[in-house]
Amino acid sequence: MTRDNFKALVVRETGKGRFTRRIEERSLADLPAGEVLIRVEYSSLNYKDALSAIGNRGVTKVYPHTPGIDAAGLVAESESPDFASGDTVLVTGYDLGMNTAGGFGQYIRVPARWVVKMPAGLTVKESMIYGTAGFTAALSVTELIKGGVTPEQGEVLVSGASGGVGSMAVALLARSGFEVVAASGKADAQDYLTGLGATSVIQRDKVLDDSGRPLLKARWAAAVDTVGGAYLAATLKSTRQRAVVTCCGNVGGAALETTVYPFILRGVRLIGIDSASCPYGPRLEVWRKLAGEWKLDSLNTLATEIPLAQLDESIDKMLKGESVGRKVVALDE
Repeated sequence: MTRDNFKALVVRETGKGRFTRRIEERSLADLPAGEVLIRVEYSSLNYKDALSAIGNRGVTKVYPHTPGIDAAGLVAESESPDFASGDTVLVTGYDLGMNTAGGFGQYIRVPARWVVKMPAGLTVKESMIYGTAGFTAALSVTELIKGGVTPEQGEVLVSGASGGVGSMAVALLARSGFEVVAASGKADAQDYLTGLGATSVIQRDKVLDDSGRPLLKARWAAAVDTVGGAYLAATLKSTRQRAVVTCCGNVGGAALETTVYPFILRGVRLIGIDSASCPYGPRLEVWRKLAGEWKLDSLNTLATEIPLAQLDESIDKMLKGESVGRKVVALDE
C-alpha cells in the first residue's frame, strides 16, 4: 500500500436486497470532505454497525459503504486550528459510519466539530472499549443522577444487560454505588454481569408482563432500558414513585404500548438518550468523567480485541444475538 491507500471493510450491494462485505484497499480520495483526516488505530463494533453491514437503509442509505460509528487514533492532517498533526483524538456519533465512511477503515475524514481530543487518563484502546456504548451508558447514568436518583432509593434495572450499552451501564452504576439488577436473555451471562458489579441477574422475560394491568407492584427506583418495546412498557409499570427511566434502544421493538398512569400517578420520568447528536459541551464533559472519576477498573474485562480480518465473523455473531460485551477492532495492522 502507498501513503494514500488503506484497508477498510467495504459493504457493497450486489443486487436488490443482496449485500457483500470484504476488506478492500481504498484511497484517501474516496473519503468525504472534512477538516480533519484521522489515522484510525481502534474502532468498536456496535449493533448499528451490524445493521449497516447487512444493508439496513434505516442506518445507511447509499452503498458501497464502510461502517463503524466509533473511531480513535491520530490526526494525520488538519485544516482546523483546534487540531494538529499527531493529536490523539476520538470520534463517536454524528453521521460517522452511517452515511459517512466510518471507523472500519484505517482512515476517516470528518468535520472538525465531530472530533474530541483524547481526555487525559484514557488510552486510544480504552476510549474504544467505551465507544458509543459506554458514552450512551454514561449519558443514561448522568440523567438518573440529575433526576435525583440515589443508591439509597433501591434497585436499578438494566435491560439488555449483556450487550454493549447494558454492560457498560451495569458497571458504571455499580461503580457509583447503586444496587443493580441486570436483565439478560443470555443464560450464560450471570458470571460476566456479577463480575461487572450487578447485585443480581434475572432472565429478561422476568421483566415482561401480560396481565394487562396499567400498574404493577413498584420495585425499580430507576431503570436504564436498552431494549424498548414490551420490556420498556413493563418496566414503566413497575417503577417506584418519582423513578427515572432512560431509553436508548429498540431491538425489542419500536412501539411502546403504555398508559399515562405511571406518569400521572407515580410521577415516573421517561428520558430519551440520543448520543449521536449530543452537543459538544456535554459530550466533552461525559468523556472527561469516563477518563477520570467514572473510569472503570474493570474496563479491559468488558472487551475482546479483534483484528479487522475477524470483524466479519463478529458481525454475524452480533446479528444472531450471540455477542457478549464489547468488541474492539484493531485497525493499525
